[in-house]
Amino acid sequence: MKYVIVIMDGAAGWPLPEMGNLSCLELAKTPNLDALAREGRLGLARTVPAGMEPSSACACMSVMGYDPTVYYRGRSAIEAKSMGIPIASDEVVFRCNLVSVRDGQMASYSAGHIGTPEAKELIEAVQQKLGSDTVHFYPGVNYRHILKLKDHGETLQAVCTPPHDIPNKQAAGFLPSGPGSDFLRDLMKKSETVLRDHPVNKARQARGEAPATTIWLFWSSGQIPEMPQFRKAHGLNAVMTSGVDLLRGLAIMAGIKNLEIQGVTDGPDNNFAGQADGALAALSTHDLAFIHVEAPDEAGHAGSVKQKVEAIEKIDNEILGRVRYWRDDTLRVLVMPDHPTPIKIKTHNDEPVPFLLWGPGFNSNGAGRFSERDAKYAGLLIDNAYTIMDYLTGKD
Repeated sequence: MKYVIVIMDGAAGWPLPEMGNLSCLELAKTPNLDALAREGRLGLARTVPAGMEPSSACACMSVMGYDPTVYYRGRSAIEAKSMGIPIASDEVVFRCNLVSVRDGQMASYSAGHIGTPEAKELIEAVQQKLGSDTVHFYPGVNYRHILKLKDHGETLQAVCTPPHDIPNKQAAGFLPSGPGSDFLRDLMKKSETVLRDHPVNKARQARGEAPATTIWLFWSSGQIPEMPQFRKAHGLNAVMTSGVDLLRGLAIMAGIKNLEIQGVTDGPDNNFAGQADGALAALSTHDLAFIHVEAPDEAGHAGSVKQKVEAIEKIDNEILGRVRYWRDDTLRVLVMPDHPTPIKIKTHNDEPVPFLLWGPGFNSNGAGRFSERDAKYAGLLIDNAYTIMDYLTGKD
């Protein structure tokens, strides 16, 4: 038996009153997803345990078959793992976004979705001016970067807010607070001076694009526990394709091979077809392929119904269209978002998400299409989503 798991990051959401009370999943034309839902088993799964942050780190860990209450200790350390950044016992790491604050408000949590080359120049400038033996900034992908601190364990106690949680709100009210926050706020303030007149920002402004006005620190973490290797935990040899460091880091932690596929990104320009082709080709030597697509989540954070619907439709057409008609008739498929990213709030929440299981052994439970509404009516709820791997492989 071969397996494919498609993670449609943030694709779930809420009904939109202005769109006839339909969600983005319901607005999208998804003939392949709907056919799989009618032929397979549809339900809801709770990917974020009660009391935990509704992040992709927790949620994707669940989808991959690992209990976040046991193995999750912070997202930034997972991303650092992907980037090859070691974390010693006296070190902590933070996610470091480049953001745009305009007139005191969080205008863009991603500095207008700044590209990796420009972002790298800016973070290298910040490192040159603010870095030291105990402070180190590492450039990542697009707006997402890492700050590592040595001998500043008190910063782990600071209360930090993700910038995508505060669109168009006064940023000053959400700066790091509490024990250890003074040091973080000082770094953020000093970064404003470094970035203000940087040539990259001058060029962005000349083109009418949002400048990166400051760094924003959040998602702190120290060392993280070792996870059981995926092959030992589930008896399968797996691969991963994703455009973000988080999933690549989770794969490394689980001993899963990361596929290098040209054109895989976190946005609408993603090589959807390439992800599918690469993942399916890898099944000639592996048992299971994870296909993680970030684009619906980015559209949700941007509050764009159009972009989110288009991303879902591309997943359906260019990924599920290939998976559905793959040559091997011994293929089992799991499709699900990791968490909802409702357009109204432009951030994640911890509500259960729809999932579908398709392939040999999964009979129809009467669903009409792949949506939040149909999944609720199907009457199947998996309360601990990290067990869904056992449903897929037949252990449950």
